[in-house]
Amino acid sequence: MIVLQSSGSSQTFSFIPRTYTSGNTYTIKINNESTNKEVFSQTSTSFTEVDYYYQYSNTFTLVEDTFYTLEITEGSTLIFRDKIFCTNQTVADYTVNQNQYTTNTTTNEFVFI
Repeated sequence: MIVLQSSGSSQTFSFIPRTYTSGNTYTIKINNESTNKEVFSQTSTSFTEVDYYYQYSNTFTLVEDTFYTLEITEGSTLIFRDKIFCTNQTVADYTVNQNQYTTNTTTNEFVFI
């Protein structure tokens, strides 16, 4: 799973494609899983190669706490598919209910016999 932020600046994700030929045209599509609507579509002829994987950078318009599907195709051939989760929290400290959960305090006393 790829984790991105709801930011107006450029972001980068890494991926390992099934096949890759330099110079071919690839289509990158991102769909919102909740609404099943396309939120990003771009074509690219090159990705940044780093060791054994590739990177793609662009500015994505994503909504926080939302899941997306990412598909990279070469023509009609799917070369990569993954999920994207958008959050502004740091991944190491991520919590589903940040700043929403409060603990209950009670005056119940338990008596053990």
